[in-house]
Amino acid sequence: MAGEEEVAESTNTSLNSTSPLYMHPSENAGTTLVPVPFDGSGYRSWRRGVLRALSVKNKWERCDDMVTSWILNSLSKDLADSLQYVNDAKELWQELEDRYDQTNGAKLYQLQKEINDQSQGTLDITRYYTKIKKLWEELNTLSIHAQCSCQCVCGAKANMRKAEQDMRLIQFLIGLNEVYTVVRRSILMINPLPSIAQAFSILIQEEKQWEVKFQSQVMIDSAALNANTSGGNNFRTNYN
Repeated sequence: MAGEEEVAESTNTSLNSTSPLYMHPSENAGTTLVPVPFDGSGYRSWRRGVLRALSVKNKWERCDDMVTSWILNSLSKDLADSLQYVNDAKELWQELEDRYDQTNGAKLYQLQKEINDQSQGTLDITRYYTKIKKLWEELNTLSIHAQCSCQCVCGAKANMRKAEQDMRLIQFLIGLNEVYTVVRRSILMINPLPSIAQAFSILIQEEKQWEVKFQSQVMIDSAALNANTSGGNNFRTNYN
């Protein structure tokens, strides 16, 4: 009876799709977790994608051999060959951390300089915001080990976070084109300063108003040009 109960329990587990032990028929060791294999550069972005995929699959803590195979399949061939003899997924992951999860001053300098040099130029508000936000997120991943994870009750952590967001808002506003000088001044007059998302919303509305004004002016100029052209043709005909 005990053996039958164990078999029944095992069968139920294999059929329960919410169990970490559940393996869908479509899942196999050749499954690729991320679209682009890791080749030694952009480790943080690759790691983030793999962790997200494993979390969705609910497989990180169980089915170790399968997880190891998935991670290896997410690497370029040269890197995968050098890691074939790891014992488990944990050892594989730690090896990758030790090799590539290194923050260096040169990278931080390059990234911060790129952020400081950002300007809107020919970009619209949305593309400019997306570009600088991506750089901020990359900077966050580089300095993740310096971030505090403790529970703060005095409010200091929230104040530091607000100060960081205010500095980023200033960076974002500095890079705007001069056409947004008035609305930029209005945003800076808000006390306390709004979030970057709120400022982005204000600027989007301003951009739409400019587009409407521009289209209206084009229509007026076009109508005036057509009227002048028509009048000139009539004059020339009468003169002849």
